[in-house]
Amino acid sequence: MPRPPFITFEGSEGCGKSTQVRRLAARLERFAIPFLLTREPGGTPIGEAIRELLQFAPQSASMTAETELLLFEASRSQLVREVIKPALERGLCVIADRFLDSTTVYQGAARQLDRQIVEELNRVAVGDCVPAITFLLDVDAATAQLRMQAPRRPDRMEQQSAKFYDRVREGYRELARREPHRIVLIDGTRAADKIEDEIWEILCSRFPTLPKSEVRDQRIGI
Repeated sequence: MPRPPFITFEGSEGCGKSTQVRRLAARLERFAIPFLLTREPGGTPIGEAIRELLQFAPQSASMTAETELLLFEASRSQLVREVIKPALERGLCVIADRFLDSTTVYQGAARQLDRQIVEELNRVAVGDCVPAITFLLDVDAATAQLRMQAPRRPDRMEQQSAKFYDRVREGYRELARREPHRIVLIDGTRAADKIEDEIWEILCSRFPTLPKSEVRDQRIGI
């Protein structure tokens, strides 16, 4: 069965994208569609080590914006070549929790690094591995902040200023305006069930061979 090859989810902290990644994976599983899940930063042994350094290591408090940018790109480059491209070549659907758009927005728009440099480094990291469709979950700052208050281990990126997150949101919205053929803006403030259904409807319209009704007794082995 033809399947959507490469789907990414984007948005600010607390937007609900990781929830929707899991829900989409569960739906694909019910339809017996082979897939692979991955995340950024991380997804490989090298990437997970970089993730720890970027998000939780005590020494990351003094990390410069340029160092942060290069570490994200290093993790992404490894992920593309070690995991994503081989999975796509095997015919799997790949679902990524963040990809190159996160760097365009967080390090470009929010950290205010040179846009051309960020875009060139993205090109080096991903090569020709570009998502077929990207779901951008958009939430206001108050909603995002409320969701981030749930008990868990906060990371360094979740401790940025309100102005930083204002730039993140506007950066994502601007990116969606620039690439409407790929990036689908989703209202992330609604109930998770409604968002899940909207995402599936959009995928079915882009990829008409996808089944529209579930067959719940099917399972896959990956």
